[in-house]
Amino acid sequence: MLRAARELFAERGLEAPLEEVAARAGVGIATLYRRFPTREQLVAAALLDRVALYGELAERALETDDPWEGFASFVEQVCALQADDRGLSDLLSIALPANEEIERLRLLANDRVIALIERAKAGAKLREDFVREDLLLLLIAQAAVVHVTRHDAPDAWRRFVSLMLQSFHSDAESPLPNPPSTDEMTRAMTRLARERGCGSE
Repeated sequence: MLRAARELFAERGLEAPLEEVAARAGVGIATLYRRFPTREQLVAAALLDRVALYGELAERALETDDPWEGFASFVEQVCALQADDRGLSDLLSIALPANEEIERLRLLANDRVIALIERAKAGAKLREDFVREDLLLLLIAQAAVVHVTRHDAPDAWRRFVSLMLQSFHSDAESPLPNPPSTDEMTRAMTRLARERGCGSE
């Protein structure tokens, strides 16, 4: 069931019908619900290793000698994962507070991402007004770019990410509007989780 869920979520995102997950796994929908009573539980179990990989990429990036290269390579690798896996792409832009392990891994990854950001700023390569929420905005936008261009221009996301990285560089001179707050982004992610059937009302 988990393999079928991973495959279907990767192809169609977290809103993929659970009936199709059960059919692909060769079981009845009642069997799936007995094992995973909610979509959120299935999503968490199926994508736990992908969230762990997100954190591992951040850890490896922190080991890169050049702070900007570490930051930029992390962004490129995460966006590449998004391009290959709609389920992970969806998961990176929602909150699953009811699943302690997913949120533990997410918090660990976020700590590493913040360290990456501060390290790149200290190296005078990442613009000083860049904040963690800007990376979340990039991931949300990247998900939309991939979704729209997947079949007709499958590499369009690479240009988008490159454009964004250039705008993040300290050489970019134009000031930015105020970023969304952490609370605002948390509310947005929680709402999106509910809309995708992965959160409590």
